[in-house]
Amino acid sequence: MEVILLEKIENVGGIGDQVKVKPGFARNYLLPQGKATLATPENVAKFEARRAELEAKAQAELDEAQARAAKLEGQSLKLTATAGPEGKLFGSIGPIDIAAACESFGIAIERSEVRLPDGPLRVVGEHAVELHLHTDVNVALTVIVNADETTAVDPVTGDDDVESADTED
Repeated sequence: MEVILLEKIENVGGIGDQVKVKPGFARNYLLPQGKATLATPENVAKFEARRAELEAKAQAELDEAQARAAKLEGQSLKLTATAGPEGKLFGSIGPIDIAAACESFGIAIERSEVRLPDGPLRVVGEHAVELHLHTDVNVALTVIVNADETTAVDPVTGDDDVESADTED
């Protein structure tokens, strides 16, 4: 199926490109989301009339993503979670948690923009996370997961409060 792209699509093409895509991809994703239109002679003429408007809109989105990336560049995010004595978390830290914590920098991040290459974070330590803010803008973010000290569990006795068990001796 031949379509005209109305915005840049990763691994497909840029604005104004006439590309051949599988019919299901066009019907289920590109056309309903307004990312492409069918490549008919009438639509080609309409696109050429709107080309400058669409390119200006795409440039504004890119500039906005680059501004957000500049604020996040080189930042490290510190999160605290309940963990066992070996450093394994009770639960995990996922994209929703990271997106919510990024608001501490004053930048709104969607959970779909957070890329976790190895899945959710399940251990204490330093982890590399990538934020995909735009087709052309990716930012590396360091997430440091610390154990919550107040709810530590003594591995020998199983007591919830390690501090009180140590002070009784």
